[in-house]
Amino acid sequence: MAGHPRPTVRRRKLGSEFKRLREAAGVKMDDAAERIGGDKSKISRQENGRQGMNKLEAEALLDLYGVEDERLRTALITMAREGRRKGWWAQYSDILQARLEEQISIESDAAKILAFQSLLIPGLFQTAEYATEVIRSFDKGMSSEKELDSLISVRMTRQEIFQRVNAPHHVCILDEAVLRREIGGPGVMAAQLDKLIEVSNPPKLTIQVIPFGQGWHPGLSGPYTIYSYPDPMELDVVKIGYLDGSLFLEEDAAVERFRLAFDELRASAQPVRQSLELIRTVARGYRQRT
Repeated sequence: MAGHPRPTVRRRKLGSEFKRLREAAGVKMDDAAERIGGDKSKISRQENGRQGMNKLEAEALLDLYGVEDERLRTALITMAREGRRKGWWAQYSDILQARLEEQISIESDAAKILAFQSLLIPGLFQTAEYATEVIRSFDKGMSSEKELDSLISVRMTRQEIFQRVNAPHHVCILDEAVLRREIGGPGVMAAQLDKLIEVSNPPKLTIQVIPFGQGWHPGLSGPYTIYSYPDPMELDVVKIGYLDGSLFLEEDAAVERFRLAFDELRASAQPVRQSLELIRTVARGYRQRT
């Protein structure tokens, strides 16, 4: 929640796995703390994801817990090492709110992203011009053009996850209202919709649209995003945005409800080819007005 930074997904998973291993081995927290030269509170913070651990601590605890599975040891030690590494967004920490830093961290680790948006083009697909209009509108108290430029740079850099060798699988469902809501004028909108067509690359990156004619659909309660992670993390997170922050859900039952709703959304949306044709049609309408 805003103002109270939560553990990153990687640290949360790492901590829960070490807690599971400790309890399975019948090791007390005091004994684990002694092994790494800390105290009981440090083990508690590590296990709930509030504090990271370094490579040597991870190795020492795995030895204490009798973990011999080399694949598991390697995965957990790697997670411990990478969990302490600063992300590219750290250089913007002076202007990023904690909730956005957390979102970028969650986003950067995901193997699959399922997104529904009924209000705006998602940040991962925004052009710089569209993003400028959105950020200006949302952050009226922005102090300078330099700050605006930095926030635009963050948004554009986020999009580079699709250039990675291990780029996440992404399915994005848009309500037709997103295409019709004119932000920045017809020229900005035409270019923005052109970008949606350009980045579409099914099945790796799929964009579908729910047309107005569909009527009711399960996304009318608001936008959300589901992030899924590969082994050994095996963790899904749902992000729900609101006016002053974001809510992150990790409980299995809650995630499953949103996953089922997303399946319904895909069923309500037009197939990819028809969706892209609708986007082209709307883009042509904007272009004719420029």
